[in-house]
Amino acid sequence: MSREEGATRRAILNLLKIGGTKSAADLSQQLGLTEMAVRRHLYALERDGHVRMQPLRQGTGRPVHRYGLTEQSGELFPKNYAALALDLLGEAAAKDEAAIELMFKGREHKLLGRYKPRMDGRPLRERVAELAEIQNAAGYMAVLEEKAAGSYELHEYNCPISQVADTYQQACNCELSLFESLLEADVERRECLAKGGTRCTYTIKAKALECDR
Repeated sequence: MSREEGATRRAILNLLKIGGTKSAADLSQQLGLTEMAVRRHLYALERDGHVRMQPLRQGTGRPVHRYGLTEQSGELFPKNYAALALDLLGEAAAKDEAAIELMFKGREHKLLGRYKPRMDGRPLRERVAELAEIQNAAGYMAVLEEKAAGSYELHEYNCPISQVADTYQQACNCELSLFESLLEADVERRECLAKGGTRCTYTIKAKALECDR
C-alpha cells in the first residue's frame, strides 16, 4: 500500500468515526474522489476488518449500501489509557503507598482465576505453550523456545503496559508471580524491557518433584 493510499484510507476512517455511517457517494463527495476509487478503499478496509457494509432499505427498490466502522477499528484511533492508569496509580500512591501493591496483586489474582483452568491437568510443555498463546493474545509478541532437558525460554518482545511498568516495578513482579502460579514451575526473569532490555525473557523449568510427561 502506498503512502497516498494509506492517507486516503485514514481519511475515510476519520470521516466514518466523526460522521457515522456513510455511503460511497457521500465519501466520494467529501474526499473529491470517484465512487469507484472510494469503493476500492472501502473493500480493502472491509477485508481488513475495520469497516462493514450496512444495507439500508428505503421503500421499494434496491437497498442503499452504507459503511460504518467495526469494533476492531477502535485499535486504529489514539488512546490514552496509559496516562489515565498512571494518574490513577499516582493518586492511590499519594494516599497509601501500600495500595499500589494491593492493586497489582488483585490484578494478578484475577488473571490467575481467568487462566488457571486452561492449565489444570496438563504437562508443563503444554502449560508453557498455552501461556505463550495467552500472552500473544494480549499483545506481548511472545516467542517460545524449548531448551535442553525439558526447560523453556519465553521471550516477550512487546509490553502493552510498558509505560506503567517503567514507573511501577510491581507490574513486572506480579507477572513473574503469575507465571509461577500458572505453570507450577520454577520461573526466572533474565531480561526485562522495563529495565532497559531488548525483550523480557523468562527461563522456565519443572520443579524438582515434578516429572514432565
